[in-house]
Amino acid sequence: MASEFRLGAGLRLAVTTFTTLPLPAGRIDRAVAGTAMAVAPLVGAGLGVLLGGVLLGLAQVAPPLVAAALTVTVGTLVTRGLHLDGLADTVDALGSYRRGPAALEIMKKPDVGPFGVAALVLVLLVQAAVLAELAARPGPAAFAAVVAATAAGRLGVTVACRRGVPAARPDGLGALVAGTVGPVAVLAGTVAVALVAVAAVPGRPWQGPLAVLAALTAVLLLLRHLVRRLGGVTGDVLGAVVEVTTTGVYVGVVLSG
Repeated sequence: MASEFRLGAGLRLAVTTFTTLPLPAGRIDRAVAGTAMAVAPLVGAGLGVLLGGVLLGLAQVAPPLVAAALTVTVGTLVTRGLHLDGLADTVDALGSYRRGPAALEIMKKPDVGPFGVAALVLVLLVQAAVLAELAARPGPAAFAAVVAATAAGRLGVTVACRRGVPAARPDGLGALVAGTVGPVAVLAGTVAVALVAVAAVPGRPWQGPLAVLAALTAVLLLLRHLVRRLGGVTGDVLGAVVEVTTTGVYVGVVLSG
């Protein structure tokens, strides 16, 4: 009974953390937070289903680039733009070349610096470009690509919250979720997202899973650097991880060779 309650509370926390869906607040502690981060890819997959449906629907009535831009807009609205904000703050901190508390102080500032702006423009541009390419050839593969990339973004958070990764601050979202996810959840999430990605590239069942693994590898390297620079993860870092992983998978599924 206790495990079922924790699963329900964790799923609810994951939904309210990664989307704007209004659900009543329940119990929140590190055990529930760990469950939420473990099931984050499931919430990402649900969000991917929504965005994939939006993209393919718009592709029937609008030019590919318009369909892509509107899909990116919907994705931003349903996530409150929190992940993009985290990306901008994290890149600003890295661009400052400061470490520890000094870098964390930059991340807390409400304004966005030039490094953050550049990161936002590049990420949104790449995502829109890839979605435009998918909208130009709508079908099950394009839909699977959107679902896999969106789920992979949240899988990146699962990886970032695995045991052994510290929090940069003693409070905040990072402190609540850091180190709460065990290896089984990380492995299960990776396998599940990779299986979804199999259908993302017609005729190349290996390319989607490879894109997922490559994006996660890049995130692991990024996390190693961020832990060294900041001392651990924060809520902003988790937001940055979402965008970096999602964008990496998007790029991986449209590459041709």
